[in-house]
Parts: sequence; structure tokens; C-alpha cells
Amino acid sequence: MAKFKATLKDPSGKSVSQTIDAESPAKAREAWRQKGFTVIEISAVKTGFNFQKISLANVTIKDKALFSRQLATLVNAGVSMVRGLAVMKQQATNPKLKGALDEILADVEQGTNFSDALRKHPDIFDRLYVAMVQAGETGGVLDDVLNRLAKLLEDAARLENQIKSAMTYPVIVTVIAVLIFVGMCKFIIPVFSGIFQELGSELPAFTQFLVNVSNFLNSWMFWLIPIGIFAFLTGYKMFYATPFGRLFMDKLFLKLPVFGDLVVKTAVARFSRTFGSLSRAGVPILSSLEITGETAGNVVIENALTAARQEVREGGQITPALERQKVFPPMALQMLAIGEETGELDKMLMKIADFYENEVEEAVKALTSIMEPFMILFLGGWLVRSWRVCICPSSRS
Repeated sequence: MAKFKATLKDPSGKSVSQTIDAESPAKAREAWRQKGFTVIEISAVKTGFNFQKISLANVTIKDKALFSRQLATLVNAGVSMVRGLAVMKQQATNPKLKGALDEILADVEQGTNFSDALRKHPDIFDRLYVAMVQAGETGGVLDDVLNRLAKLLEDAARLENQIKSAMTYPVIVTVIAVLIFVGMCKFIIPVFSGIFQELGSELPAFTQFLVNVSNFLNSWMFWLIPIGIFAFLTGYKMFYATPFGRLFMDKLFLKLPVFGDLVVKTAVARFSRTFGSLSRAGVPILSSLEITGETAGNVVIENALTAARQEVREGGQITPALERQKVFPPMALQMLAIGEETGELDKMLMKIADFYENEVEEAVKALTSIMEPFMILFLGGWLVRSWRVCICPSSRS
């Protein structure tokens, strides 16, 4: 239960202020209505630490896509926004989304626009989502915009899952290999270390290296590894949080061999899909460029879009402005120029997004197919060599 404070009007028209304990703003409002009061304004009373607000569950892209698709169906069927949000709140399984929908429903019941109610929850509904909903409300095509949002989010989730699934195998193989190697150095090699000392002969370089690693892992200095990793990650996070650090690292990511090209193609696909969706929803081009820059995911590309937006504001075209930034691939710029010349920019942006999403998918598959045999040969050879050292210490490196 939470405490809510409200400004009310009693049946005689006199303004009064009261507080009440209720599960949600909607239920507090309903309780006052049953007593004959008219709710003018309501707000939650902060009473210290609220454990009900704690939720480890984040609202995923899939959660938002499902919400958008279902709400679009309800709106298209003629269901009122208040009734539709009430239904969506009841069906929501994510506790964080359910809590946000409860507050959004209360705002809409008070007469707030749906987009303005969403804007109060930026950790769930970003500027892209709110801008498209606002354009849909203005144009009277909210159901169509919600379907486009669902498609946009589904495509983003699919692209994200492709990259994650491609990286899963190498990460798992690497972790298992490291665990096996550490296990050998901590538990197996120490058993043979005493035998090596009794032999009295000089050990091969590789064997001596494994013995040294084993001694290190079994000493107090082993704790330097997790401390060093923690210090490195903390330092990297602090460095990346600074404007210079983020710019430096994002530039470095774009210049990495193989991976840099993948980052660029992913950014172009995201830019095209987002910009195209905003254009189709009727969002002004300057606002679209601003929102797209914020969702680029790379500060170098964000700066390029900001500069392009400034040129467009002064009367220039998008393609020449982006071409001067030298960030986007020539193929994307050529297709974008055709879209501007033919007046079908949104359609061409969607084609660019489809093209580069396929490029990312193929690049990820190719990268995975190359990494798998390389990792198997390298890690397998390393572990076999390490095991042979334990069995036959005279093996030469």
C-alpha cells in the first residue's frame, strides 16, 4: 500500500485536501469518487524507502514490442485508450512495465495525452517511442503507428539476438577452456611439480612456464587477477563515462579490423530503420535526425547526424550533409540520395535498413564460421600441449 495526497472538491464544490492509503493512483481516485469527491490533482506521498518500487526485471525490447502490438489491436478495434491501458495493465507480466502502466493509466484518466503520460517514464519509453506516439495521436493514426513501433522493436530485437547468438559460442568455448586450464594449473600440475623437482634436470621453457603459472595461481598473488580485472573494468567505465573517453573509444571501435565494419553496418541499419519509421509516422525531419542521433549508439555517428541536422536546418539536403561527415558507407549514401530525389525517402530508408541488416547477419555468420575452427585448433592444441607436459615433462616447446 502507498499513500496518496489529492486536492478534491466535495459535493458542495468546496476544495479540500486529503490523503489516503491505496495500491495505486487509480484505486485512490476510485475510492474518493465513491465518497462523492471530484479529484482535481493527485500525487504520491514519499514515505521513505519503498520496497515495492524495487524491481530487478527490466523492460526488454520484446516486452515493448508485444505491448505496442496488443495496444494497436485494441485501438484499431475501437476500444478507448483508458480501457485499452487497463487491459494491458492486467495482462502485463513484467512488474516494472505493470507499475508504469498503472501510472500512465492514472494520467490518461485525468485527461493527459497518451504521449505525455509515456514521457514521464523515459527509462522505459525513450524519445523515439514517445515522438512516434505523439505523431500518431496528432494524425489520428495511433494504431498504425503502434504497429510500426512494434515492427521497429521486433527488427531491433532480431538484430540484437543475431549478434548475441553469434558471440555465445566463442564466449562459452573460451570460458570452458580457461576454466580447464586454471583447474589443471591449480590441481594437476602441483602434483607433478614435486616429481619435476626430484628429477633435478632443467625443465623445458613451456613446462617451466606452466609450473610458474601453477605456483602463481596457488599463492596469495592469485587474487591480483580478479582485483586487476575489477580495477580495469572500473577504470574503463569511468573513462568511457567522460565525453573524451567515449569519443576516443567509439572512434577506436569504428577502426577495429572486421569488428569496426560490423559496428558501422549495425549503426547504418539502426539509423535507417529508425529514421524511416519516424518519417512514415509524420515526425518532422529535424526532430527525426535529433532522435535518430540519440539512438545511434556511437558518439561519432551521433556527432555526424548532429552536424547533418544543422546543415538541413540551414536549408541543405541530408545526403550531402552526411557525405561530408565520412562515416556512412557509399552504398547507403547513394540509396539515400535516390530516395531524396524521388521523394520516397521513407521507402528507401527501409530498403537500406533491410540491406544492411542482411549484411550484418551475413557478416556475423562469416565471423562465427571463421572463429569456430580457429578457436578449436588453438585452444585444443594448447590444452593438449599442457596435458602432455604433465605426462611427459621432457616435451620441448
